[in-house]
Amino acid sequence: MLDHIRIVLVNTTHPGNIGAVARAMKNMGLSDLCLVAPKRYPDEEAIARASGATDILERARIVDELTEALEDCQLVVGASARGRHIPWPVIDPRELAAIATPLAGRSRVAILFGREDRGLTNEELHACHHHVHIPSVEGFSSLNVAAAVQVVCYELRMAGLYQNASDKPQWGTDWDIELADHAELERMFEHLERTLVDIEFLDPDNPRQLMPRLRRLFLRAVPDKVEVNVLRGILKSVNRAMLGKQKDGKQ
Repeated sequence: MLDHIRIVLVNTTHPGNIGAVARAMKNMGLSDLCLVAPKRYPDEEAIARASGATDILERARIVDELTEALEDCQLVVGASARGRHIPWPVIDPRELAAIATPLAGRSRVAILFGREDRGLTNEELHACHHHVHIPSVEGFSSLNVAAAVQVVCYELRMAGLYQNASDKPQWGTDWDIELADHAELERMFEHLERTLVDIEFLDPDNPRQLMPRLRRLFLRAVPDKVEVNVLRGILKSVNRAMLGKQKDGKQ
């Protein structure tokens, strides 16, 4: 189960933090690490801080864009230390483990951790189904990225240890269709945005918060592959109807 959970570090500045994350992962039985445009890597400091978890570093995937890290993932959770302008479903690490553990046996889960100084951007967080927040004390809430990863990985390991005791699927029953992955969802959102512009529901010059709110709506549902295909089929029908009206208007 833990083999299907990917830790993603975005634009990490200090290589020592990458090494410390690898150590935290290996402590708890996770092995899938992906680095998105790290500032300094490879680096000897990462190896030193890994303290024996160099196999995690050697297998780590390095990509230029976040979409590359997420394209094969069906559930994406982003670490966020503060509230955002648009509220998003927020869970704590224990709730994250309870959600991710039943899914990870057949789906790939990505957990994102952002930059040391400012975390994840709003756009990056909008790619997530949930946000995970570690409920530290209010007056001193900032955690080192490796410490945050350690807390999350611990909860995932504990949930994995107890999974066989309950073995209850996420929705109370075994699902019949695989969940849609990130790449499929992104194509759906692009299709939806184009269609909304075409039907003049979305003004590209004044979009307000329409697309982030629609993202939140669909991601909250965690749609499967068939559901995404149905939604895109509806959009294609709208596209055809619009094209037919345009042709009729020219005749």
